[in-house]
Amino acid sequence: MPAAVDDLMVFMSRLNALPHRISALLPNAADWVAIRAHPRRDLVAGLTVAVVALPLALAFGVASGMGAAAGLITAIVAGILAAVFGGSNLQVSGPTGAMTVVLLPVFQQFGVNGVLMVGLLAGAVLLAASFSGLGRSARYLPAPVIEGFTAGIAVVIVLQQVPAMLGTNGDGNKAWQTAFDAVQNFVANPGIWSPLIALGVAGLILIAARWRPGIPMSLAVVAAVTVAVHLTDLDVAQIGTLPGGMPAPSLGFFDPDLIVALVPSALAVAALGALESLLSATVADGMTVGQQHDPDRELFGQAIANLAVPLFGGVPATAAIARTAVNVRAGAGSRLAAVTHSVALALIVLVAAPLVGGIPLAALAGVLIATCVQMVEVSSLRAMMRATKSDGVVLMVTFLVTVVVDLITAEALGVAIAVVLALRSVSRSGLIEQVPLDTGDHDSEEHDLLAEHIVAYRIDGPLFFAAAHRFLLELTEIATVKVVIIRLSRISTLDVTGAQVLGDAITRLERRGIVVLLSGIRPHHDAILLTLGIADELRTANRIFPNTPAAIVQARKIVGDRATGQTPTQGLPSVDE
Repeated sequence: MPAAVDDLMVFMSRLNALPHRISALLPNAADWVAIRAHPRRDLVAGLTVAVVALPLALAFGVASGMGAAAGLITAIVAGILAAVFGGSNLQVSGPTGAMTVVLLPVFQQFGVNGVLMVGLLAGAVLLAASFSGLGRSARYLPAPVIEGFTAGIAVVIVLQQVPAMLGTNGDGNKAWQTAFDAVQNFVANPGIWSPLIALGVAGLILIAARWRPGIPMSLAVVAAVTVAVHLTDLDVAQIGTLPGGMPAPSLGFFDPDLIVALVPSALAVAALGALESLLSATVADGMTVGQQHDPDRELFGQAIANLAVPLFGGVPATAAIARTAVNVRAGAGSRLAAVTHSVALALIVLVAAPLVGGIPLAALAGVLIATCVQMVEVSSLRAMMRATKSDGVVLMVTFLVTVVVDLITAEALGVAIAVVLALRSVSRSGLIEQVPLDTGDHDSEEHDLLAEHIVAYRIDGPLFFAAAHRFLLELTEIATVKVVIIRLSRISTLDVTGAQVLGDAITRLERRGIVVLLSGIRPHHDAILLTLGIADELRTANRIFPNTPAAIVQARKIVGDRATGQTPTQGLPSVDE
């Protein structure tokens, strides 16, 4: 009954804290203060981002399988909602290349309704994550995992663009399989214009980025290529008809029977959305002075956006690092810039939908290829590969698994390998070494006696599961002596496994007739030993001491008693440190 009462009290306290938690995640007065600071500068920044976002939104919509219209809808709806409810003043959200890597297989297997369901479920997962405070955990992701992940995504996106770039179709469950099939189809029936358009657009964007890095040229390049295609009447695939407005919200896609099958993809989308959004916010903070995002509120904003976007037929969204960076460089200081970007895209849909529908798919493929090239920082990858072997292994494994298998497997495997290698490194940092005895003013004969029959070992660093086995081997290989003093004051970490191994080592030494004395146990480590019943016999025999000099005094008595054939005296009373 008391336990049930305690559980009820905990539940009630959490329930009482819920209104405060919700209030902390909602827009506040500070948001509006930032908006009033420099509204004109924010409006200009928002229009600049819209120029960059339009071709990307179209391209990512097509790459996801849902079509260009879905990409535009996502940029409009998610851009506004994530800006208003998110945790950063600078983020710009919408469809991204990383999402297309997860969504295209879902579209191929479950169709449009499957993608919309995944977005809705991912929004629910992000909502739960925002309330649970998981946003702060992203800071613990290893840098090699992030770099390998980003490089792998870039390669996968490029592979996904191969069919559009070659003007052919490709089949396969993986991006590399689809690309390989598209190349085979192209070889069987080659055409020159689609490859020229895609490579030309990518090349012009990359050249313009080096020549004038502050000027967004992607829209201008795509517009020029589109005009050229129509003037020459080239036979290349185009986006096609776009709606002249926003569709009415609907839940007609919701199918409860698909929930179980789509949960893995929804978790992948939620994890990817959280990771990309929090990384983007961190990058944006680093590009400015005085800006600091709220990670949990950022997840809340992405959750609201992803819960709403499927109702309008859009794809799952996340913060976009490239568009956010453009926003910051353009001088944005508040959420007004991201909202302006979405409003500008909505006006384009209303006014210029027929013109946008004439853009060649190969041109959009070129935009994505250029984006992927800009995503990968070769110098950073090279430096990380050279830093340590462990970091290089983690980066390469994450990269290869991202390209060959899938994103979630890559992220999980990369983190797992990083953790194992980190534990291996930490375990090796622990030392067990013999230390000289402090014999005070004893004469040389007594000193020799002590040195012959008493040894002291000090454990430095962690004594936990990763280091326990090596510790056991080293400690039990002690030569035959009469007394062993184990100094524990420098143990930094002690877990259950380490405590049990310490107990095993004590037992093995005692079975050899060696008396074991412990010294300098820290109170919180002693609590673990007490709970597990480790060294209880030593505690009963008063062989646990607050410091090493007290243990040496007792060791001398034990050696002296054995030399005279007397029964060893009991140890001094144990004193808490």
